This record gives sequence, C-alpha cells and structure tokens, in this order.
Amino acid sequence: MFGPLFPARILSILCAVALFMGQGFTAHAILNPSGSTAEERIAFNQSLAVQSNEVENWPQGPIVSAESAILMEARTGAILYSKNIHEPEYPASTTKILTTLLASERCALDEEVVMTSSAVFGIPAGSNNVAMNPGDVLTVEQCLNAILIRSANEVSYALAEHISGSWDAFADLMNERAKELGCVDSHFVNPNGLPDEEHYTSAYDLAMIGRAFFANEMLCRITTTPMLHIPKETGDLYDANQMLLLPGKQYAYPYLVGCKTGYTDAARSALVSCAERDGLKLICVVMRDENPQYYQDTVSLFDYGFSNFERVNVSQTETKYNIDTAGSFYSGNDIFGSSKPILSLNTDDFIVLPKTASFGDTVSTISYDTQSEKQAAVITYTYHDMYIGSASVDLAMDTQESHGFDFSIDAQAAPQEKAPRETPVIFVNVLKILLFLAAGGMLCGAVILLRILSRNRLLANPGTSTRRGWRRERRKRGNSLQRAARERRREHREQIREARRRRRQLHHRRRGR
Repeated sequence: MFGPLFPARILSILCAVALFMGQGFTAHAILNPSGSTAEERIAFNQSLAVQSNEVENWPQGPIVSAESAILMEARTGAILYSKNIHEPEYPASTTKILTTLLASERCALDEEVVMTSSAVFGIPAGSNNVAMNPGDVLTVEQCLNAILIRSANEVSYALAEHISGSWDAFADLMNERAKELGCVDSHFVNPNGLPDEEHYTSAYDLAMIGRAFFANEMLCRITTTPMLHIPKETGDLYDANQMLLLPGKQYAYPYLVGCKTGYTDAARSALVSCAERDGLKLICVVMRDENPQYYQDTVSLFDYGFSNFERVNVSQTETKYNIDTAGSFYSGNDIFGSSKPILSLNTDDFIVLPKTASFGDTVSTISYDTQSEKQAAVITYTYHDMYIGSASVDLAMDTQESHGFDFSIDAQAAPQEKAPRETPVIFVNVLKILLFLAAGGMLCGAVILLRILSRNRLLANPGTSTRRGWRRERRKRGNSLQRAARERRREHREQIREARRRRRQLHHRRRGR
C-alpha cells in the first residue's frame, strides 16, 4: 500500500502509535528515521537483532552500526552473518555494481560512448561526476573506471543510454538481470542510485549481485585502482580513489578483492566489498550505516568470517550418506569390478562450517532436480537449519577417481569419520541396471525360442503349433519309421528264403549226377 520505503518520519509515528496501542510493532520492521542524529541512528541500529546470532551453536557475530548487514561466502552462497538482510533499503551508488556488470557483459571495452545532454544535465548539482560535456566521447573501459572509481553519475546515465537507448529501458534490463542473479527484494529505476522512492534493494540482493560482480577480475581490479585517469582535450582528468579499504588507507584490508561505496542522505552510507583468504571468498554488505562506522563494520565482519569458519571439501570428507527413499539406489563397491565409476562427487565442491563444528554435525538432503546434464543429483548441507553449501553428484565415466558413499540406514546414528577409504564407493541405480538386464534376457530368450521353433519346422506349418498337432506329427514320424523297419525285415526274410532255395537246388543237382 505504502511501498517498501514509506517515509521514515511517518513510519516512526506509526511505530510509536502501534507500541502505545500494544500491537507489538517491532523496531526492526521500520526504517531508521533520517532526521535523528548520527549517534541516535547508530544506537538504534545496534539495538536491532542479529538473526544469525540466534542460531544454536553458530559463532556469535559482531554488533554493527548498520541497519542491515550480511556476510556471504561467494562460491557456495552460504550466509555466515545476517541482520535484517531482506529489509528494503536505498542502495545509493552501490547500484553501480549492477550497472557496470551489465556493461561488462554486453559491451566491448573499446566501444565508444557519447555523452548526451540528457546524461550530463540530468544529474543533480553537486552529485558525483567527472565534468563531462555533451559530445564528449569515452570508451566503455573509461566509463567503467569513471563509474567505479569516481562514482560518476552522468557517465552512468550515458552508458545506460548507450546500451539500451534510454534510462527506463536500461532499468528494465537491470531488473531482469537482478532476478536472474537471485534477487528477491529489489526494484531499480536508474543506473546510478540517485534517490527515488521506487529504487530499492536489500543487503541480500546486493550480495547476490556481488557474487557475479566479484567473479569478474576486470571489475574487481578497477575498484582497487588507486588513481582514475581520463584523457580529455581540455586537460587530462586525474582523481584519487577515496576507498579507505585500499592499501595505504586508514582501514586498509590486506585480503581485499574489490569494493564499492554508496551514500545519499536518505540511504546513509553503504558498502559492498569482497575479501579472500584461506580458500574462503567472502562478500560483505552493510547498508544504512554511518561514516566511518561502515568501514569498521566491514572489517569486523570480514575478521569474524575468516576467524570462525573454514572450508571443508565434501568429496574428501563424505563417507556415509542416508537416502530416505533408497529403493532405486545401491551404495557400495563398484559392481562392475575394474570398470570406471558411473557417478562421483564433484571434487571441487565444498561447504563452509563453523570451526567448532564437525562434518558429522551436518544434515544433508538429496535432490535430482539439477541444472546440468552432467549432474545426476545435488546434495545440500545444513547446520542447525543454516545452509552451508552443496555438492553435485556428477556423471564420472571420464574421471580417474570417484568419491562416493557407504550406505547407512541412519546418517545420524553413526558418527562420520574423516579417515580416507581404501576402496572408493559409488551410487549405482540398481533399478535401471536390473531393467536393462531383464530386457536383455527377454531378448536372448526370444531369439533362442525362435531358433528352436525354426529347427523343428514348426513355424513352417501353423497346424503343428499346437500340442495335439505336435503329437500327431510325432506319431506320423514314428509310423513311418516302423513301416521302414518292417520293410527291411521283410526284405531280409526274402533274402534268406532265396538263399535257402538256391542251396536246395544245388543239392538236387549234385545228387542227380
């Protein structure tokens, strides 16, 4: 009814009325009033609940000054810290990570972008810019540098026009891409984050966009470039990168991958950043924070993540697995002897576990709804209902090594051991194998039967296909054999009689002499 960003002053009044009337209107359901002092806003935000701290046996995260904050592992999407992560917020210039991501996906770096009058004069006086004039030309690469280092609003407008023809058309493209990246709380209406009640997002959505942004090495490199340099006919433009997480700056973070800040009076301070250490790539988003607390909060969250969580390779750790509907599966040694395995766990997949937990504490579920033809299933792992990662079961006919499962009736009944197995075991779909063998057996039986029938000349005479006809044929063959035997005996007796007759004749001749 009122939209996701109803004016803060009115919301404060509604909150006070609701509390007075005993309706239980919770504090974190409203936006922190902009009219209060920085100290009041910080105190208010620090009083808000941290949802991840309420999870049993989950490492306790820091109390931050941001109204909403998230720490996400980039590759798995596991959320390590969450505070109002789906609260709608104004993103300010952090919007530009989506703008530049789209430009990197749709444009060549050497394409020329012409600065239009609408882009140059369409920004409020005093907002971030690089003093472009109508008709100035920048390459896409120079635009990306101007947007990510200097947060140039007029260049954002010009780049949006270059890609889609208009700001509105580019906003439609932004919303479409955001949905593809998994965003659920966002609506964008411009490419630079200038204030608009219909332009909002959440810490969760910015982290999801960040997963794609921080996977782009070029964009990450630009955000950490110390100095912006843009050649111009009136004199080259130089501007230092003001990001305080960079080396040599006040809050320099040694594992920084990339970052983008944002600020307006309505949004307050926001920061989207990424750091990588010990195999973990963490994305941190703080929104509606204060300066310099948003730097301090970011460093605290990164330190919390790297200190309390570790990467665990699933294929090297998983030894037992329970399938509730295991009728179609067999788990054990390769039933084909020395043949290569049919399925194996992806050797690159891992989960993110608290260092105080063990792999045996996880709960896993299997799904056969996969996104790739090379995947047979996906196993999802949780720890106290917190998603911590997944592993795919891949078709592995070309792999040299398989990592599978020992069958267990109850995965929670027996502790999981991390000792390596001497013999790899795999999933085998016995139902399909049995059906294949049964079909082959039936085919072989039919062939044998046809050969028998053909040999006995039953197929040539349909009348002999019955049992009575077969008996009749057998009797005929028997009678023929008997007649032939009788004929041979008769001929034999005739030969004996003829021999006797000849001997008598010979005897009479001898006596007559």
